[in-house]
Amino acid sequence: MDSDKLNSILAAHRREVLAAKALNSDLDFAFNLQMQEAITASLALKPSASPPRNKVISEDDADFDCIALMLEDIERVHQELRDREETERETRKMKEDLNRRIHDQKFANEIKSISDDWWREYGDNYHKPYRSGSSSSTSSSSGMMIGKGKESFRLYFKGLVGEERVRNIRVMVASVGVAICDPKDNLIWEVKKGLDLEGGKVMSVQMAEIEALVQGLDAALSLDLKSVNILCGDYMVTGRVEPRERSIATLVNQVALLQKKFIYCEPSLVPLSDIKFAFKFARDAIVSQIAWPVETSKGKSLKETCVICFEDIDVEKMFLVDGCYHRYCFSCMKQHVEVKLLNGIVVTCPHEECKTEINIATCGNFLDPKLVEIMSQRRKEASITATEKVYCPYPRCSALMSKTEVLRHTNLFRVGAEHSGERKCMKCGFFFCINCKAPWHDNMTCNDYSRSNSHKRTGDAMLKSLAKQKLWRQCVKCSHMVELSEGCYHITCRCGYEFCY
Repeated sequence: MDSDKLNSILAAHRREVLAAKALNSDLDFAFNLQMQEAITASLALKPSASPPRNKVISEDDADFDCIALMLEDIERVHQELRDREETERETRKMKEDLNRRIHDQKFANEIKSISDDWWREYGDNYHKPYRSGSSSSTSSSSGMMIGKGKESFRLYFKGLVGEERVRNIRVMVASVGVAICDPKDNLIWEVKKGLDLEGGKVMSVQMAEIEALVQGLDAALSLDLKSVNILCGDYMVTGRVEPRERSIATLVNQVALLQKKFIYCEPSLVPLSDIKFAFKFARDAIVSQIAWPVETSKGKSLKETCVICFEDIDVEKMFLVDGCYHRYCFSCMKQHVEVKLLNGIVVTCPHEECKTEINIATCGNFLDPKLVEIMSQRRKEASITATEKVYCPYPRCSALMSKTEVLRHTNLFRVGAEHSGERKCMKCGFFFCINCKAPWHDNMTCNDYSRSNSHKRTGDAMLKSLAKQKLWRQCVKCSHMVELSEGCYHITCRCGYEFCY
């Protein structure tokens, strides 16, 4: 039955119900009047010391109003129809946008294959306008087929199951996130949805993953996509491993049935870090389940419980860790990061057994700018091996670089830098000597420059004096100072070089 016919039937039904309700109200009113007249006449014939209270029965006193219930049902059906029509309009709009993008991509590929001579002669008259319905993502001719020199749409998905704290109560929550992208990884469709765990329902992470895939395939079919590349990080989801649990086997069979509806639909294993969009959408769905609205002096705001301090915090003041998407309040994250920095440790997510490194760029909301700079320096020092580290010798710069990258940078300005030892700082732009770690001394050896500029290297002299006083030793390979606190004289430097103390 089409939507217009169903709407006309519902409107007629509504009119009939309202007419019946009006007639019923008139009959009740007439009956109540008659009852009042009869009671008044009876009291006039037999007066009483304590006259009874007259009570008029009206439709508002009824315990159950079936007509109002029917009207609510009709209104609910009307609302569902309006919602469905709005969804269909948005879907048609999305399909039209997809077809237009497919048309533009095919047209661009055709232009790339045209020779310059042909284009100079006929290019002004070459056109291929887009017409609605002329290009369709539903057909295999849309140019989105893998294995035939073409690409397909990419389906990312992620299911999450975890224990969260909401107002000092631990609750189990589950969610799915789906991202459908075009061949160039541009997001075209998203799904973020919480999964029902009421009634003590138990759901494993694997079940949530497959449920996310089902949601993604359904969304792809609703967009009339016929060629989809599934990007996942679980062997079970790909169907390469036989599931043992019956519930998981049922979901896997459902996935297999959905895959048959596509012209091309094959899974590909990728690192979890590549499932970027879907991971975030699934985490957003988790947050929507554990946050609650609160009236404040500034209006309504959403609150969320920090699982470290167990305080109810505004959602805007919760820090989201990139990569794992765990969330903690700014205050707890500030303390966590500062403690790690003081101990010289690379900062990772505070969640148990989570090893995701904290993104430096996102810490500006709660960290002092100086700490952010220290954090950036720590990460860079950790990423460069001891034998590759080199610092700019100019005191006002002292930038940290690797020998390989500074040589590559210098080759852009100097020829034969690898033989001369000349290097150009990547930060301040001044040249220096990679051998003696001093400003560049053209036509002069390192020893001659050191003797002629001994007064300028008082800091090095003080360091050598202190090292001699403290009995420190210097590694001949990386020049790092070493102190023997206990043990034998066999030293293994952090660069890997071994020597006798």
